[in-house]
Formats: sequence, structure tokens, C-alpha cells
Amino acid sequence: MNTPKKTSSWLAVAAVLALGAALGWAVLQKGPSQAGGEHAHGDHADEKDHADEQAPSDKGPHGGRLFQAGATRFELVIFETGVPPEFRLYATQDGKPVAPGGLTATVTLERLGRAPQLIRFQPQGDFLRGDAEVSEPHSFKVTLAAVQGGQTHRFAYEQEEARVTMSDAQLQQAGVTFAVAGPARIQSQLELLGEVRYNGDRTVQVVPRVAGLVEAVEVSAGARVRKGQVLAVLSSPALADQRAEALAAQRRLALARSTHDREKQLWQDKISPEQDYLQARAALQEAEIAEQAIRQKLANLGVQPGGSGALTRFALRSPIDGIVTEQRITVGQSLAENEAVFTVSDLSSVWVELPVATQDLAAVRPGQPVQVKAAGIEGQASGTIAHVSAMVGEQSRSATARVVLANPKGLWRPGLPVSVAVSAGEAEVPVAVEAAAIQGLRDWQVVFGRYGQQLEARPLTLGRSDGRLVEVREGLNAGERYAVGNSFVIKAELGKAGASHDH
Repeated sequence: MNTPKKTSSWLAVAAVLALGAALGWAVLQKGPSQAGGEHAHGDHADEKDHADEQAPSDKGPHGGRLFQAGATRFELVIFETGVPPEFRLYATQDGKPVAPGGLTATVTLERLGRAPQLIRFQPQGDFLRGDAEVSEPHSFKVTLAAVQGGQTHRFAYEQEEARVTMSDAQLQQAGVTFAVAGPARIQSQLELLGEVRYNGDRTVQVVPRVAGLVEAVEVSAGARVRKGQVLAVLSSPALADQRAEALAAQRRLALARSTHDREKQLWQDKISPEQDYLQARAALQEAEIAEQAIRQKLANLGVQPGGSGALTRFALRSPIDGIVTEQRITVGQSLAENEAVFTVSDLSSVWVELPVATQDLAAVRPGQPVQVKAAGIEGQASGTIAHVSAMVGEQSRSATARVVLANPKGLWRPGLPVSVAVSAGEAEVPVAVEAAAIQGLRDWQVVFGRYGQQLEARPLTLGRSDGRLVEVREGLNAGERYAVGNSFVIKAELGKAGASHDH
């Protein structure tokens, strides 16, 4: 009579055992990685690691990416306001900030064609700050490892910037060709911008050197003048006084000479004592000194003592051959003795002044040949670097180089902007690219590196160039392939993709 109950019990036990076996089989099939949560770096990590806790969610309060690990939330930011781009890490637990000293963290960046970059963090204020600049473009896989309370939390995400994917067929159809960056010999030519200026060694400011009233102006700006030519005529009471003094000194000298001659003869004839002769000789010497002093004073003014009726008249003359480049004088004007009224410049030669940035100073030296060109002037002029200033401007952070340029036809006018090609010699450079490959993108000079079917902009720091090849100081490694012919097609595709500057 008990058989049905025993049978039911046996069936229940069998069902429980079967369910347990099925669950165990499922666990074994999933393996340790899925049973305990996926791990970013394989199945043999420390049991305390918590890998890929959560994919990045919306933007955090600092504009960065948010990650959640239990009650702890991490925010990773690329900060670049007023500083080069850098990583900053903020952490909160149960909504309260975690002291940066209680965290350690690293970020590993994996870029196309580059070795992984490890960035370590140090506490600063209420965040952790990365110890390296995050160079452009911000296109990479990011792996964050944050250690808190003995537990390591790992998160990963990817972002793309200035990157497009194009197949071989697409590239071939567009006619895009490629080259390999590497060492090259460059006939270096540095292009500088400058301005034509007056030759300071052949330019003079004309001042009257005596106060007076302008009676006549004989030339105007632009006039070609000869040395000694009258530029203006002044009336000067002060000059009249000096001329009168000069005439008086001449008469005193003539009287002293006559007295000296008479006393000398009387002394030689033994008629008068030697003392009278010696006194006459001393008086003559004093008169000669006084007359010579006033004559020299008038000569310095460029005038002669003059005669009766011309004591106030003063002719202002050009001190050199040249062109009147400035005129600051009118009839009836009252002039001070030190007032510059004309500028006369000999424009048969001019200066070209060039600001030279500090990084280019080593390539610019006195004696180097240059070629000067300007818009609106056919051909170019040859010259040499005559001078490089010893000081660097505090504001401009550049020195000034000067070229003395022959100007027999007067084509090179002061104020004219020019471009100057400085021959800086031949040099071996470790990395160079073809000049035709360089494209402008945002505020960068870039080439497009090729990594399989992906092409990514590589912002470059450029150096010397010979017009065909350009030195690459930063941004591209030797051995990397880059687009040369029709590289603008890649730039156009990038514009269609609407790549953003994602942080």
C-alpha cells in the first residue's frame, strides 16, 4: 500500500539531482571568466581585480567619462584649458569625493602604429593628474586601472578622431599614392618674412642747429637732392648775434696783429722794452683763439660769418646725396634748434629686416646668401645676411637679422613686405616627408598615415625644407607609410565623416 508514496519521493529526488547536474554543467561551460565577471587582461588575473566594471556612461560633472564600480564612481577627463592636454581622474564614493591620496591609477593609450603609452597619476588638489601630455589627435583605446582599498578596477573605451577607413579599391580609384617616411638629405632653405627699411647708415635727420623763423622751403618730400643743396632758408636772430660776434673777433684779431707787428719792430729796433712786445704777442694769441672759436662755432652750423645785411639769414643744406623721404617744415614756422625738419635717405641701398624665431637662429648666420622676393616686383634680388642681433626680444621671442640690399633702380621701397629665402646649407635629417603630402587640418599641418585600411591624420612639427622634402621634428616615425598623391581626397572623406574632437 506504501508503493505510490515511495515512488513519488524517488521521483522528486531524481528531479533535484537532474537540475543540479544541469546547473553545474552550465557553470562549467561558461568558465571562470564569465562566472566571475569578464576580465580585461585574461583569465589569470588577481582575484581582487574587477575588470570592465561598467562601460563609460554619460558625461560627468567635469565633462569626462563616467565609470561605476559598486559604490565608487570614477570620472576620467582630458583637460586642456590653459595647459597642454592632460588626463585628470576624479573619484566619488556614495556621492562623496574620494581623497586622491587613497587612489592610485594608470592609463594605457593604444594608438594606430604606435607602442602603448603608459601614463601614471599623482595627487593634485581634489583629483589625480596624469604625468604626460595627451598629444593630438585624441584617437586611441584607453585602458584605466584604478586601485582603491586594495582592489583594482579596470575600464576600457575607444574614441576616434581624424580617422577614416578606405579600402584599397577606393584609394586606387581616387589615385591616392603612398610613401614611407625616413631619413633624407635636405638642401635646407629657410623662408622668413621681413620688411624693407631705410638704410640706417645712409639716412640722416636734418636739424637747423639754430633757432629761427622759416622764410622759404626749397624742396618737398620725394625730391632728389645733392649734398650741400639748400633745403630751406631761415631767419635767426641768434645767428645774427653769433655772426656779429665773429665780425668783432675778426676786427680784434686784426688790431692785435697790427699792434704785435709794431711792438715787435720797436723791440727789435731797441726803442721799446721787450715786455711791451711780449704783451702784444700774448694779446695776439688770445685774439686768434677767440676768432678761431667763433669761426668753428659757425662752421658747425654750416654757415660763414657773412657780411653786412646778411647776419640773420641761414640756409639749411642737405648733408648727403639722396631723396627727401620726410618733410616736417612750412613757411612761417618757428623752429627750435634741435627740431628734425627733413629726413634725407640714400636709397641706392636699403635694409631688409627679418624676425628670426629662436628655433631658427642656429640656421641664420652673417654672410649667408639670401634671395628676396616681393609681390608686384618681377624677379628677385640677391643679398647676404649682414647682421644678426645678439638679443632676443622679450615679447616677440625672436632676434632680428638684417640684409643690406642694393637698390639701384629704387624698386625696393621702405615699408614693402618681402619674403626671404635663406640658404641654410645641406643637412641629414632622421625623418622627412614630401612637401606635397602636407595638408592643413584644423590648426595642424598633417600627413595621413596608413594603418591597414585605416588612415589617420598625424599632426607634425616641421623643420627645414628644400621645397620638395620637409623635415619632421615630431609627429611621424621613420618607416611609417603616409599618403602623398591626392591626399586631399582623404581630407575630404574626413570632412564627410564629421570627425569630432572627443574627450
